[in-house]
Amino acid sequence: MSLALDSAAQDLLFREARTANTFTDEPVTDEQVQAIYDLVKYGPTAFNQTPLRITLVRSPEARERLVKHMAEGNQPKTATAPLVAILSADNEFHEELPALLPHFPQAKDVFFSERPVREQSAVLNAALQAAYFIVGVRAAGLAAGPMTGLDFAGVQKEFLDADHTPLMVVNIGKPGEDAWFPRSPRLAYDDVVTTV
Repeated sequence: MSLALDSAAQDLLFREARTANTFTDEPVTDEQVQAIYDLVKYGPTAFNQTPLRITLVRSPEARERLVKHMAEGNQPKTATAPLVAILSADNEFHEELPALLPHFPQAKDVFFSERPVREQSAVLNAALQAAYFIVGVRAAGLAAGPMTGLDFAGVQKEFLDADHTPLMVVNIGKPGEDAWFPRSPRLAYDDVVTTV
């Protein structure tokens, strides 16, 4: 059975897409990032919550501050990528729910009045949105290099606040020379899917 998405798009988004480790010096514009966000913001989340926050690290000073919090093997990639984004979860996302969920504005207080519940929901749903963001980067003809090898507490202190939980850092740009590691295996359908 074929998919509705044509084969070239399937390759662009999934089969041929890889995590990039090197990039060219071609800039990534604000317009490209806005086009990516304007596409992926439609990905589903629970209660239509939108906890993902994207911090674009553009200035040399901010880049230097970020690189020192990256794991040693991720530092050169982060130092040289055309654009770096810090993806985080806003733990106060519930304040926007009355506007985002107009048919059930009381969800803000009914389900999310307690901070631990919000934190759990924010991280889960922002992680979903982060995955959409990575696919959106690919849809823009760019490569993404998502990384979790970093000092999360350091990144939070340096760039965020107590209401934002860092999830990952994503390097973004056109893939450079020797950008890809060999493709790693994936589990087969029968290893993953069961029917009850």
